[in-house]
Amino acid sequence: MNQRTLAAAFSVTVPVLMGYLAIGMAFGLMLQSIGYGVGWALLMSLVIYAGSGQYLGVSLLAAGASLTQTAFLTLMVNFRHLVYGLSMLEKFRGMGARKFYMIFSLTDETYALLSSAKAPEGVDEHDFFFAVALLDHSYWIAGSIIGAVLGAALGFDTTGVDFAMTALFLVIAVGQWRAAGSHLPALLGGAATLISLLLVGAEDMLLPALAIIVTALTLLRSRLDETDQREEGRTCP
Repeated sequence: MNQRTLAAAFSVTVPVLMGYLAIGMAFGLMLQSIGYGVGWALLMSLVIYAGSGQYLGVSLLAAGASLTQTAFLTLMVNFRHLVYGLSMLEKFRGMGARKFYMIFSLTDETYALLSSAKAPEGVDEHDFFFAVALLDHSYWIAGSIIGAVLGAALGFDTTGVDFAMTALFLVIAVGQWRAAGSHLPALLGGAATLISLLLVGAEDMLLPALAIIVTALTLLRSRLDETDQREEGRTCP
């Protein structure tokens, strides 16, 4: 991976840098507040690296949850990554051993970037994808460590800090909305989420919403592909 690739990846990951430093710090602060120090923040960010999963982990550790409870709740919270992974199979094809890291590092924000960002001319696409994933991961680790250190040194009231992750994803979603050729997938996602919320409530809405979204996008795939092709044709010189 050369300097040009890193520079190209850095330019598209700046919003994630700002967000991950903030929400990583929030995670480190929350973890420190229940008695787990810098070492635990570093370890969890290295080997788990799942923002919402790690936030959930703080609550589970504080409550002394069992392994069975932890496994089930983590699966429910991160089930959406199954959909992410399936949609990235073609992009990750041919990446060799790096593909396993790409699968591991596919957070919401990294997925959002990889879905829309394109490698600049002269930059290998697979190297670009890998650099984006690696940089995002490094931002999260740095934020977690900083938060844990500050929490140990100064002490913070962590009430409400977990909203930082929601705020970051909203920022990225707005950027994608503006850049997208078709707003249909976003509108479908919003409608499916609202329907699920009304039908089954906030606690059980995730799986039904994902099922509706996957079914709708599968049925409309041809139409969406045609829209993407038309947009690419308009942007080509």
